[in-house]
Amino acid sequence: MKRRQTFFHASNESFPKHLAYCAEKILPQNYGLNFIRLKMSSKPKFKVLFLDKAHPFLETNLLANGFKCHTDTTSTKAEVETYIDQYQGIVMRSRFRIDQAFLAGATNLKFLAREGVGVEHIDVDYAEMKGIKVLISPEGSKDTVAEHTIGLLLCLMNNLSRADRQVRSGQWVREANRAVELKGKTVGILGYGNMGKSLAKRLQGFGVRVLVYDKFLTNYGDQFAEEASLEMLFENADILSAHIPYSIDNHYFINDAFLNKFKKNIYVVNTARGLVLNTADLVENLKSGKVAGAALDVLEYEETSFDKFRLEQLPLAFDYLSQADNVVLSPHIAGWSFESKEKHARVLAGKILSLFGI
Repeated sequence: MKRRQTFFHASNESFPKHLAYCAEKILPQNYGLNFIRLKMSSKPKFKVLFLDKAHPFLETNLLANGFKCHTDTTSTKAEVETYIDQYQGIVMRSRFRIDQAFLAGATNLKFLAREGVGVEHIDVDYAEMKGIKVLISPEGSKDTVAEHTIGLLLCLMNNLSRADRQVRSGQWVREANRAVELKGKTVGILGYGNMGKSLAKRLQGFGVRVLVYDKFLTNYGDQFAEEASLEMLFENADILSAHIPYSIDNHYFINDAFLNKFKKNIYVVNTARGLVLNTADLVENLKSGKVAGAALDVLEYEETSFDKFRLEQLPLAFDYLSQADNVVLSPHIAGWSFESKEKHARVLAGKILSLFGI
């Protein structure tokens, strides 16, 4: 059967459907073109500046919907400020601080899309006052963070890091590396947003009780976790996992006084933000045994970009952590997976298009 050849114009109502069909034959299927919704318009094209490299899905999707996309991952903040007034949108992670001075010069900016979760490097209040929508994508990394959290916890309670180092150095130590089981323990989760909920779901197969505290929510208990007060966490928890954002109110939320309110000696896991936990206080409680062990993906010494430590010479507290056998460390990678990179792009694409009614 001979295939009918179809010619179409932008004025034809079926044009987006036909163009999507053609694009589907040209671009890789894993770019999810069913998600791309084309909308022809005589309105001026919106220009979007990518300050950090995102998954190709995001730019492909925006281009298909009439946006113009440019990438600049090398210019300094001062250099970007000289031309930012040309753009209606920004896509970034955390390369530099977006403060009032920067936003004041972004006279045409409509949105700032942050690939990830934290916005402590963005003056959100000032942005919203100027009518700039700040978009985030916590949905993109919730699965990766939950899996990483469990990985850290299992590594900590099974002494895997220590045992690995010992075997590599020719030591075969068994008794001293006897593990503590998760089964039968009570896990206390601080914060029940995307990350906290995802962790609670994945803990179901371990035979643990899950208590969750979130000061911003009400009636949030579900089939995966029991809503609890801080007092309930202090009374029952064997393990504490932090999943709260950083803010002035949460600065050093976990400190010496907080840790010593727990009835039991506890394990502490932090995959949230370094500054929600006082490192010096944690070290003192590790020394005393109040904290049986700690697994940290984030540290308070990181720079705003989270790509390296903020201090050239790290304090004694970090020196202790780096040598302690009951501490597991990772370099702020709990949310970093190949899958989460694409998920962030998909989430932001949906939110940007929705913002413009596309």
